[in-house]
Amino acid sequence: MIVLDLDGTLTNEKKEVTPRTHDALILAQQRGVRVVLASGRPTFGITPLAHQLRLSEFGGFILAYNGGKVIDCATGDTIFNQELSPSLVPLLHDEARAAGMEILTYQGEGIAASKKANKYVLHEAFINKMPVVEYSDFVGQLVFPINKCLIVGDPKPLHALELRLVEKLHGQLSVYRSAGFFLECVPLGIEKAQSLGRLISLLGIEREEVIACGDGYNDKGMIEFAGLGVAMANASTEVQDAADYITFSNEEDGVAHVIEKFIL
Repeated sequence: MIVLDLDGTLTNEKKEVTPRTHDALILAQQRGVRVVLASGRPTFGITPLAHQLRLSEFGGFILAYNGGKVIDCATGDTIFNQELSPSLVPLLHDEARAAGMEILTYQGEGIAASKKANKYVLHEAFINKMPVVEYSDFVGQLVFPINKCLIVGDPKPLHALELRLVEKLHGQLSVYRSAGFFLECVPLGIEKAQSLGRLISLLGIEREEVIACGDGYNDKGMIEFAGLGVAMANASTEVQDAADYITFSNEEDGVAHVIEKFIL
């Protein structure tokens, strides 16, 4: 199995999979390697890449919302789903707004945000190719269930908010950054490594048979978990230190290099 983060790992800065990386992944799947797309993105934001890489044909999986929802691409079945408690959303909203930041989540095929005209909200929309709807009454307008909230803001104050929320919501919620400007707020214990562990147990695959590639803070756990943990050249020093191997950047077909070196 090869497990791939998307943004900053599988896709380049245009959010595209290059022909070299695409072809390497098809060849790997033809040799019996399962591909898992593991991202903080919602399911809808991952599905087009799953189609492009023919995951339904080869028995791949989508691991969305940082592991909050796992989907079998061959059957379309949801094999794991953990929802965010509605009781925690008002607190997250109030803390974000008090810090001068915006909060968003996902409703159907769109993004619901406390403010549409925000560069980080618009960046999330660009990443996922999803439209944004501004909710003037964010908490009141939300339709539950949801899998996560995302708080967005400038990195330094967002990190301060992260530390505050980690302390305030200890034992209730998992809070961590997927990028300097994205703060993931997900159900307690939800992260990529945990969901990956559930998946390989279900499939009878050993940790030693797993390659995991990533670049973000939320990839560190699965990089440490996998038999071969790979960090991108564009990853932070902290993420690279957790890896067994450092590949080229996402702009230099780093994922293709890993496949060609260790699988093909």
